[in-house]
Amino acid sequence: MSQLRQINKAIRSTLALWVLTAFLYPLFMLLFGHVALSFQANGSLLTNRQGTVVGSALIGQPFSSERYFWNRPSTTNYSTADPKKDEAGVLKTGVSGASNLAPSNPALRERVQGEVARLKQANIQPTADLVYTSGSSLDPHITPEAAQAQAQRIATARRIDPNQIQKLIDQNTDGRFLGIFGEPGVNVLKLNIALDELNPAS
Repeated sequence: MSQLRQINKAIRSTLALWVLTAFLYPLFMLLFGHVALSFQANGSLLTNRQGTVVGSALIGQPFSSERYFWNRPSTTNYSTADPKKDEAGVLKTGVSGASNLAPSNPALRERVQGEVARLKQANIQPTADLVYTSGSSLDPHITPEAAQAQAQRIATARRIDPNQIQKLIDQNTDGRFLGIFGEPGVNVLKLNIALDELNPAS
């Protein structure tokens, strides 16, 4: 009888823990996330002036126009893969990550030299984050220095005062987490959205 009682107790404990950890806790976290952290829980999606979702604040996307700030180079081109022309299978695998090329690899040197030449041609002083990819290749941030290096190009392309561009950079610079962790960064998508609100693209 004592053994049956122990088995019964074990089964009831297992069921109680299962309900608690498999249903109640996930449900609480889901509701808490949507109430207290709705923006983050829904993917940190950013919208333009028309209210259209243009991307996530967590995932970098490429900009090539002279009228916008350029982001870090990417080895994946994750956000630009065409579903009809996805020979590399980027969308199929959802791949992210660095190229894993060694510093001595000629392909890496060629890519870096190409980025430096492209930046100099646009009259931009190359910074490390405008030349090298991030570990995930999806980094949405650049350094304030990288943004400032592009300010004159954008001011010229949009025919606006460079001081206005600098003000936007300052307003969209994220400081260190808790004031001590990490380095200041500028979210390129947020900055470009703010740029269009200041001076809409034609």
